[in-house]
Amino acid sequence: MCGVAGIFHAESPKPVDPARVERMCDAMVHRGPDGAGVWTDLGVGLGHRRLSIIDLEGSPQPMHSPDGRAAIVFNGEIYNFRELRRELEREGAKFRTSGDTEVILAAWQRWGLDCLEKLHGMFVFALYDLEKRQLLLARDRFGVKPLFLTRLSNGGLAFASELKGLLAHPQMRRRVNPQALEAYMTWGYVPDSHSILAGVEKLQAGHFLLVEQGKPVPAQRRWWDISFADRAKGSEADLSAELVHLMRDAVQSRMVSDVPLGAFLSGGVDSSSVVALMSEVSAEPVQTCSIGFDVAALDETSYAEQIAQKFGTVHEARTVASDDFGSIDTLAAMFDEPFADASALPTWRVCQLAREKVTVALSGDGADEAFAGYRRQVFHHNEERVRSLLPQGLREPLFGTLGRIWPKADWAPRPLRAKTTLLALAESGNAGYARGLSVTTPEARAQLFSPELSRALAGCRGEDELIRLMDQAPAQSGLDRAQYADLTFWMPGDILTKVDRTSMAVSLEAREPLLDHRLVEFAARLPEKLRVNGGTGKFLLKKCMERYLPQDILYRPKQGFVTPIADWLRGPLSGQARAIASSSVLARSGWFSPRAMADLAEAHISGRSDHSRVLWQLLMLEKSLANLEVTG
Repeated sequence: MCGVAGIFHAESPKPVDPARVERMCDAMVHRGPDGAGVWTDLGVGLGHRRLSIIDLEGSPQPMHSPDGRAAIVFNGEIYNFRELRRELEREGAKFRTSGDTEVILAAWQRWGLDCLEKLHGMFVFALYDLEKRQLLLARDRFGVKPLFLTRLSNGGLAFASELKGLLAHPQMRRRVNPQALEAYMTWGYVPDSHSILAGVEKLQAGHFLLVEQGKPVPAQRRWWDISFADRAKGSEADLSAELVHLMRDAVQSRMVSDVPLGAFLSGGVDSSSVVALMSEVSAEPVQTCSIGFDVAALDETSYAEQIAQKFGTVHEARTVASDDFGSIDTLAAMFDEPFADASALPTWRVCQLAREKVTVALSGDGADEAFAGYRRQVFHHNEERVRSLLPQGLREPLFGTLGRIWPKADWAPRPLRAKTTLLALAESGNAGYARGLSVTTPEARAQLFSPELSRALAGCRGEDELIRLMDQAPAQSGLDRAQYADLTFWMPGDILTKVDRTSMAVSLEAREPLLDHRLVEFAARLPEKLRVNGGTGKFLLKKCMERYLPQDILYRPKQGFVTPIADWLRGPLSGQARAIASSSVLARSGWFSPRAMADLAEAHISGRSDHSRVLWQLLMLEKSLANLEVTG
């Protein structure tokens, strides 16, 4: 796992200062503490920070092809590189190293852009073809690895694995993008279609950018997409057997490493499944780790210990105190952009624990999105049945009226928290799902934003982008569209961003076997009843793992990493919550209503309401913008 950076002068091939590329790379030294390299040629400069995983001594970067006609910097892992190498050798390719980086170079020279479809793995790379004077930037199917871009004033392009790498370039301006601010306040993260800084974009998942010297920088182009358009045929038993085979192959392919390897183990279905399949093929006990909390209601370590004992893993658990809020400034700096998923803190802690023993850790990420494991997906599936029974003309006055008058009872048992469900049922399925997925409603943001920010947004709503995405999804049903949104919008923007930044902060490579694209494509073709069955999500996945895992692991309620931010913001962080409305970067920005922010803080601190999520959003936004030193 590594960090990449570079500069490309597209319109006029003037020299690139190697010291400038080096500074961009050095801003990301945590991504690659084992080595560094810079290469420049007329109009192009490529830089690399290396975390050695495969071919520890033989694959320094930037790397050139044997004929010297192409150069590459690469972040990620190609899991089928040995198979591709054998195929390329049969066609005459020669190799000097035993790693995967050189295979990408040979694949480009043999197949051109078609090489992307052949690569199985997680990756971002920048490949310069000296003969064609072309720069190819490419990102993996799901966006496991990130890449930030900015178009320079001279018609060129700068890029880096993290925003802090771009900020080391002297032409970078630090002005906030209002649409990204709206998106962040909607979702709690900045989606891949935006960047918090104006003039910066992200290479989106499954996309590439091919730039040629002497020509303007074009738009990004998609090279892969997930489709729910077809349904698999076969019995439940046959599909279950195929699923186990795909999962086993995905896990085994991600266990190739020249450094110590282990797994995150939460005790949930997904990480337990990965550990079970790792144990099946490993000659040595699997190294596992988990994080617990000193609040019993948040702690799942007993389930992780149960799985560790069952499969004989070398397990280590650590308890995080409920007052573990002292590092939130460090956390904000880790992400550069504002990021308000509070589970980032325990994720960082488990990465720290894993790095004490291993350099590579497998996770269970991706299964909820691919197999419909989130409660919201199950609820949406059932809500769509209600929508199908009542026309929109009846649903809006019935459910909309009820939803508007229903109290917001965050304190009540879950079945009584009906406000969001009623409002969602009054809308179309796509609009309802967007409302349920958002952190703040359009109505709440309207009260929070200043008139100046509202004018700058000109009616732009964060939800609209997700609704359009779902409208255009290659899908047959509401459940398909919800999963498509989670896989292509929520997952790269939230889940994969969280894991990449927290793991790379401690120089740990995290691998996601349940995001093998063949596995996800199989899941997308499953009949709905094998994804959601009654109130059970991930139905087929759980059924096929019954031979490996106990019932209380497979069918207990999903919890996930939960951080007690509501208590923090009423207790030790109450002063910071109050300060947001007065002396903060946000108060001086003119984007928010100080009175509205103060009212939120006081209502939460007093216990009258739970505004912890939006206050945490505002707090992380404040810290991120202060760290970025924005100018407006």
